[in-house]
Amino acid sequence: YEGVDRILNPVPPLIFVPTTSGTSADVSQFAIISNRRELVKIAIVSKAIVPDVALIDPETLVTMDAYLTACTGIDALVHAVEAFVSTAASPMTDLHALEAIRLVTANLPACLREPGNLELRGKLMLGSMEAGLAFSNAILGAVHAMAHSLGGFLDLPHGECNALLLEHVVAFNYTHAPERYRAVAEVFGLGIRGLSDREIRERLIRAVRDLKKDAGVVRTLGSAGVSRSDIPVLASKAVRDACLLTNPRPANQRDIETVYEEAL
Repeated sequence: YEGVDRILNPVPPLIFVPTTSGTSADVSQFAIISNRRELVKIAIVSKAIVPDVALIDPETLVTMDAYLTACTGIDALVHAVEAFVSTAASPMTDLHALEAIRLVTANLPACLREPGNLELRGKLMLGSMEAGLAFSNAILGAVHAMAHSLGGFLDLPHGECNALLLEHVVAFNYTHAPERYRAVAEVFGLGIRGLSDREIRERLIRAVRDLKKDAGVVRTLGSAGVSRSDIPVLASKAVRDACLLTNPRPANQRDIETVYEEAL
């Protein structure tokens, strides 16, 4: 079933109760499966697996530790950013994506300081849901294609893999979607009036790094266990991932290798 729309038979009714604020599995057409034999995470994309009912309750989040809260929160952010810059974005998905970016950037650091605050937890959960509504329709991009390969290879949390790659993919993509990334920077709350595209790009990359630092997600690919010799294998799997199809900048294997190298 790996790939897009390969589930041909009806599935039983699905009721989902999310226990993290990041995956958006409760409202999306994506399922991610770890293939431990091939050391890769594969994406199953089908409207057949969109849940019939999603029960959203922030009380289910309070047992998450700080690092899982941070990684899943950044996962929601990446979902939203990639959906917004996707070649399949639409006015509807844009509304959901920008609201998700606003909710996550405004509430993730505060939630990490006050993990028992249900109002903050609820806003992160809402951000995750908004991001899911965006990317389930607009699909994703290179961050997720590369993260699926990376997560299977290292058996790392998916959100952490996204976090390790986000600013590097922003740098790679920016010239192919400058107006889109300008809107992302504005929702981040960055002062960009009068700045050139190059200045906005650098400011947005810095803001992503600052958010990750505040959340305690500070590793690089190298410190996570990736060596330069691993990169060709990682890239060969990433270029076959369905998420790469809607990345704003076309990417071949050497492009993907370069982004991995910059993230070491």
